[in-house]
Amino acid sequence: MANIFLGSDHAGFGLKKEIIDLLQSMSLSVLDMGCDSETISVDYPLYARKVVEAVLANSENRGILICGTGLGMSVAANRFPGIRAALCQELYTAKMSRLHNDANILVMGGRIVGSGLGREIVRVWLSTPFEGGRHQERLNIIDSWHPDPKDHL
Repeated sequence: MANIFLGSDHAGFGLKKEIIDLLQSMSLSVLDMGCDSETISVDYPLYARKVVEAVLANSENRGILICGTGLGMSVAANRFPGIRAALCQELYTAKMSRLHNDANILVMGGRIVGSGLGREIVRVWLSTPFEGGRHQERLNIIDSWHPDPKDHL
């Protein structure tokens, strides 16, 4: 894994800071793409796009997006071909999003997921490999719909 890019809106700011602390303690390369405050309301799609562009720049990169529920960030990120953003609010979907879907962006809800659970979700998501095989065949079908993701940035 090359880099992990994080982005949040104001509602996800607190959980994002917790996750950054975790990732740094794991000696991973972490880049915070904003926002910078929980007190100033911001538009989540702008931060989703920053993380999406960073993830698409290198297939080894991964991203983590956090807004209030995770729904907005999921919708925004998944508008881009080549992005497989998975909204995970518990451990099972975090594991399966990597195992079967090769998710390259993890999305969580800062108003839904507490810091302890959020940290565990990230640990599971980062440590679960993609299984490949029949799952890769399914991803190939999806990718065939838009062959060059960079055409859509």
